[in-house]
Amino acid sequence: MEKVRMGFIGCGGNARGHLKRVLTFPDVEVVALADPRPRALELATGLDPRLEAVSKFPDYREMLEKVELDAVEISTPHTLHYEQIMASLERGLHVLTEKPMVCTSEHARQVIAKAKEVGKVLMISYQRHFSPAFRFLRNYIRFGELGEIQFVSALQAQNWYLSQKDTWRQKLSLAGGGQLNDSGSHLLDIILWTTGLAAEEVSAYIEHFDVEVDINSALSLKFSNGALGNFSVVGNAPSGFWEDITFFGSKGAVYYRNGKLSYHRFGSRESFEPQGLPDASTPDRNFVDAILGRDEVQVPPECGLRVIELTEAAWRSAELGGRPVRVERGEEL
Repeated sequence: MEKVRMGFIGCGGNARGHLKRVLTFPDVEVVALADPRPRALELATGLDPRLEAVSKFPDYREMLEKVELDAVEISTPHTLHYEQIMASLERGLHVLTEKPMVCTSEHARQVIAKAKEVGKVLMISYQRHFSPAFRFLRNYIRFGELGEIQFVSALQAQNWYLSQKDTWRQKLSLAGGGQLNDSGSHLLDIILWTTGLAAEEVSAYIEHFDVEVDINSALSLKFSNGALGNFSVVGNAPSGFWEDITFFGSKGAVYYRNGKLSYHRFGSRESFEPQGLPDASTPDRNFVDAILGRDEVQVPPECGLRVIELTEAAWRSAELGGRPVRVERGEEL
């Protein structure tokens, strides 16, 4: 295969960001776009003259039936991912999907099994796996520079409640959940991925305000190695985006403050900030390289499974008034 023939399921603002990146790849040919909204297709087509002649469909299933494809990228409301992933895999296509991968752990296990059955790449667009800061941090932890992880404190704050008012993201039938399942999905994933920890038990309190999905979430966790954690996902912040994560280990601590890393070691007043980190890549680039056999998948679907397992447990705990709930992980895949 010299060029990957790519189709897009969903052409909204997020999808157009992916489309812009893919259009710069010489080893990809965008051959089809699908979206039920004519305006979304129009805006996507306007990104590049090459897209004028590309086949366009109001229904992604028609695209899968009529166009010769090698792969698709999915960027649609969360609860639609499962059906779209399964339909694409059944057609023998490689799949890159936006987060969250799916909205239940049962669906996560099914799409993972299907991808293995058909032998195709299934990947999630968690772009932080390609962030220089988080890749450095993951390696730092894996090589034992922090010692054993003992505590993780994380805060994500965003003006999500007001900015997403009256959109599909606050409709349970389309979003599958609220801020915890949306931007918060990135937070849960990056902590599980960088540390390699497995969440064992969670207690959660959730505030919905006047909408049907979670806005503010407070999670207390216990990990399988005995480490503890506090995760705060605040969807009703006044403006902007703020993220603050601290990893405490037996040898020291790493502080991540909205993109900036610093490391502090026990027994020393010195700290350092990593310098000269490699340039970031993107999920789109890794997806194509994995299809062409040039790289391993950097965001395997198991990451999506672990995130939804923890999210489901948090939702159950909140329904039970904050009682501890075990994270049901089942068998290793």
